[in-house]
Amino acid sequence: MPYLRSIAFTLLQIVTVIPMSALCLLCAPLPRPLRYRITVGWPRLIVWGAKVLLGIDHRLIGAENFPDGPAIVLSKHQSTWETLYFVSHLPRELCFVFKRELLLLPFFGWGIWLLDMIHINRSRSRDAFEEVVTQGSRKLAEGRWIIMFPEGTRTRAGSQGRYKTGGARLAVRTGVPVIPIAMNSGDFWPRRAFLKKPGTVTVSVGPLIQTTGRTPEAVMTEVETWIESEMRRITPQAYAQEMASDRARPLAPAGQTLENPPA
Repeated sequence: MPYLRSIAFTLLQIVTVIPMSALCLLCAPLPRPLRYRITVGWPRLIVWGAKVLLGIDHRLIGAENFPDGPAIVLSKHQSTWETLYFVSHLPRELCFVFKRELLLLPFFGWGIWLLDMIHINRSRSRDAFEEVVTQGSRKLAEGRWIIMFPEGTRTRAGSQGRYKTGGARLAVRTGVPVIPIAMNSGDFWPRRAFLKKPGTVTVSVGPLIQTTGRTPEAVMTEVETWIESEMRRITPQAYAQEMASDRARPLAPAGQTLENPPA
């Protein structure tokens, strides 16, 4: 049954992406906010299809932490699901940061081109971040949010990648706060997996993290600490082995640490 459900879901994506892309191209002359609402209709459809065909529902907690102003979203990244969910369900227009070559891809590239997001030339690595700052400042001034995944790529459920400071650097340079988000989408829609499992994805929005007068490293440390601790709260079963190891670790005598035992 899960196999048949996954086949049906894949067919939904295939049969809808081409006509939706054609509709998006026809909407190119329209103002960007209207183009955005039309274009994200496809991600919204796929999130709905995942619920109906795969049994992957979702719940949002911490929505009261969303600011009424520009911000940068830094999120856990375990699945394709959240890239679809974020653009279609968050309360403001989102801008992803991506390499310019993606604009050449049929259908997908055309869609993100119409959404006027942040594209960079990675062959000019020295100038790439300044491109992000320049374009990002303009998008933020338009009232949009910029979203980045600090681990850089999708991680498997129960794992933690190395958090990079690019998103925090951008937030500090532009002076806007950070919205940290944790989610357990990988429990049900694993990376590089055809088969998906039914369940409810918990999307948890953390307290706003201010960046004024702070270093990118300090901001990213706070982001990482909140996201990873929240991951272990909303999906403890994925971290069961790690948590069991922590409980089994012996306590050091008072005044000593395990890293610095007595001579």
